[in-house]
Amino acid sequence: MKILPNLATAILGATILFSVTGCTPTVKIEPPDKPIVINLNVKIEHEIKIKVDKELDELISNDELF
Repeated sequence: MKILPNLATAILGATILFSVTGCTPTVKIEPPDKPIVINLNVKIEHEIKIKVDKELDELISNDELF
């Protein structure tokens, strides 16, 4: 009657094997259905500084240049 314990061990082993393989996580990479929308709330401020020589500033203010 050595067949019965071997059969029980085989069934138990198969049950454990199927239980372990059935619980493995599955990772799927799928593209989204809708397009990706990125909202950027960006405030751009800039400041321009112009440095003018005094002589040129006088010419511009006296309208002698134009």
